[in-house]
Amino acid sequence: MAPPPPADMPLAQRLMALAETLQFGWFCGHVTMLLCALSYGLTYITFRTASGWARFNYRTAYVAAAATYSIVVYKSFRARARQGKGGQSPLALVADENVQYLGELLLSPTQSWDDTADEANVVPVMSVIWLFSFQVPLALAPLAVYALFHVASYTRSNLLPTLQPQPQGAKPSGLSEAMGKFVRDYYDTSMTIVAFLEILLWFRLLFSAIVFTRGSWILLMIYTVFFRARYSQSSFMQSAIMQMTARIDNALANPNTPPAAKNAWEQAKGAIRQAVDATDFNRAAARQANAQPKKAQ
Repeated sequence: MAPPPPADMPLAQRLMALAETLQFGWFCGHVTMLLCALSYGLTYITFRTASGWARFNYRTAYVAAAATYSIVVYKSFRARARQGKGGQSPLALVADENVQYLGELLLSPTQSWDDTADEANVVPVMSVIWLFSFQVPLALAPLAVYALFHVASYTRSNLLPTLQPQPQGAKPSGLSEAMGKFVRDYYDTSMTIVAFLEILLWFRLLFSAIVFTRGSWILLMIYTVFFRARYSQSSFMQSAIMQMTARIDNALANPNTPPAAKNAWEQAKGAIRQAVDATDFNRAAARQANAQPKKAQ
């Protein structure tokens, strides 16, 4: 993250300098998304998701998420353009996780300000998709977790030093230390939980498709595309899939398991592996890049 404004500036000027940055807009988007998700969660547990307030919070959460990750996408592509890497093939764009999340936000999305666009590009797309689909409360959970960590990191690195600058070399405040410890201690665990939530979300959409909820089959197909992209980019997602696969393998290893169930599972795994290999966007993008003729020296 960019450093906070100089400590020798008046407070009003420091706050103005902070608010004029794209990074502050990114932070405000995460705050809005987090507050709307929490508010919607309260209406969900009180069975009032059909109310106008619940619908407002649900849609606003995705608008904020799409705007937030779009800022990261813009920042990333602007940096690439400055380095002379502005031109990208469609396959390379699909493989970019920031683009994927912008699509998922149309359906539903992790990316810190300093991370590359390969992670943040996924969120805006899916957020826009969720924005215009029927309500799926589970889809808000991963976005809320991401927003929580981003808000905590920005507050610790930028907002607190702007409000209360510390002398150079001084020990960070107790609140800053607590936020840093929270992020360090719970980030990996939270991202693993998010990966399982995203897997559960796929099965939730599959159930909606089976019972023929309106628009569910289209939503399932789109989410499957972005789920595949998430798998290729996220080590947490890969680990969660491996854990689930191992548990099913152990359960079916029971001698009392019917052979038909074992065969069906093995055939399903084989079909999934073939589908994963056939939809490896990164590999296809690399092949396309290697196939492009090089400029004469």
